[in-house]
Amino acid sequence: MEQLSFRPVTPPETVLARYELCRTHDLEEARQWGEKIFCENRLCAVDSKGAVNTRIYYRRIGSIGIGRMSYGGAVTIRPDVMENFALVQMPIRGEERIEVGSQRVVCNPHMGSVLNSHTPTLINHASNTEKLIIRIDRSLLERHCQQLLGRTLRNQIEFDSSMPLNTVAGARWLRMVGWVYDCVSQDDEIPPLMVAQLESGLVSLLLANQPHTYSAELASEGPSLAPSFVKRVERYIEEQAHEPISIVDMAEHAGVSSRSLFTGFRRYRNTSPMLYLKEIRLRRVNEELKRLAPGGDTVTAVAFRWGFSHLGHFTTDYKRRFGESPSETLAH
Repeated sequence: MEQLSFRPVTPPETVLARYELCRTHDLEEARQWGEKIFCENRLCAVDSKGAVNTRIYYRRIGSIGIGRMSYGGAVTIRPDVMENFALVQMPIRGEERIEVGSQRVVCNPHMGSVLNSHTPTLINHASNTEKLIIRIDRSLLERHCQQLLGRTLRNQIEFDSSMPLNTVAGARWLRMVGWVYDCVSQDDEIPPLMVAQLESGLVSLLLANQPHTYSAELASEGPSLAPSFVKRVERYIEEQAHEPISIVDMAEHAGVSSRSLFTGFRRYRNTSPMLYLKEIRLRRVNEELKRLAPGGDTVTAVAFRWGFSHLGHFTTDYKRRFGESPSETLAH
């Protein structure tokens, strides 16, 4: 059977194993859990016997919800209007046939889907299907999009329903998804810095990768940023590097769009705002490691406190920047 080409540290069929919400053979109980996580819905078994074996694993962090689920039987789901969120679905195995308004999508390990808020939807879920899901609050999507555009939205964000996963863009998305699922599957407590990074990374990449109402406008060149705004954001980053700062926060502080902020940093600093933030945080980690007394915090604890969730990448970046590993700095 074809399976999603998804390569996190945690295998896709075991992600979120510690966060099981539902294990039931009862169709009504499965429907009620779907209502708690998503919205009111009609859930019907295709088999006249109504046999299901539902498994739902789900975790909410910040403004996003991450899950893995299977109904263990052929069912149809007709959700009510999803007023407050968009839903990304990626089958690990099996197939779903989805009707979203006038669009028809056949979802499998090569093709995911994006369900928009306010769009009538019918999902035909095959019996052998298991899928990953990402629920994103509409307010988070709109806030990021508005900052990228530098203005309020005139219309709701409507994504194309089809999300190819076997393309360059799809591979880029799956790498992000792999990182996110690793974080939420393995960590009991996720620091606020990491939550902000998870939200910002997912939403920014979704808006850049997946065609939607404002894709063409976001792809156009924006105006350049005056050096005074660049300096203002640099000061903001220096002062708030210990906080969960996103590109949206930086743009709001500067009073410009995220697009203009990227343009200004690229033109005047030959870097990006987030790379500048990473540089400041690396410097702060270096300073803290030098001050640590014997028997104090570990390198891992300090790195996580400053928002570095992938220790391998952190160590590589640190050594490139300071010419020694974090553990060598700590040992001095």
